[in-house]
Amino acid sequence: MGESFRLGETTIAVTRKDVKNVHLSVHPPDGHVTLVAPSGTRLEVARAFAITKLRWIHQQQAKLRGQAREAPRRYVERETHYLWGRNHLLTVQEKEAKPSVKLDHLRITLVVRPGSNLAKREEVLHEWHRELLHKAVPPLVRKWERKLGVNVNGYFLQRMKTKWGSCNHRAGNIRLNTELVKKPRDLLEYVIVHEMIHLLEPTHSERFQALMDQHYPTWREARTELNELPLGAV
Repeated sequence: MGESFRLGETTIAVTRKDVKNVHLSVHPPDGHVTLVAPSGTRLEVARAFAITKLRWIHQQQAKLRGQAREAPRRYVERETHYLWGRNHLLTVQEKEAKPSVKLDHLRITLVVRPGSNLAKREEVLHEWHRELLHKAVPPLVRKWERKLGVNVNGYFLQRMKTKWGSCNHRAGNIRLNTELVKKPRDLLEYVIVHEMIHLLEPTHSERFQALMDQHYPTWREARTELNELPLGAV
């Protein structure tokens, strides 16, 4: 059962694992804090450790708060939209036809029925994003199943506010944030590899980091790049 404690305005979630050292992390995009401690660590010891790192925690949270955030999209003519890390201009066509989206170089054409509201336009574009991810993800999963010697029973696409991905290592499933369609393709691959390595090592332990170093040596650079890109408007 997870525990937590508060330091001022900051809540720190504590998990005990079979690890040698304490790991403190500040997670994008909202700056929530987790602490992973060796199994026998008492809560007051974990708290004392966190107090020594409080300045660092606040620095990381401030950096995340100052990070660029995309303005809310209105899905109107000549608005810019990210796709695979590049900006595209949106063209909106209103006509009595089944809603659809097509891509032509750096232009996205959104076809909607006359009078369609913002929510409907957003829904049509989001479904297109999911289709693009459903084409991009399976080949990457198959590639890394061979490299890592693991089996992914299934993957799920979901809008997530605080994570780029997650892994249920017991069920053999991974979950990916649909916002990844807006980021460069290599960052989608990085997140997939990260979550698949959790099938070998469920925690962010020294072993996990060693496996990342072995199979995806540039993972730290990819993590930094992903966390510095604009966040979706939430």
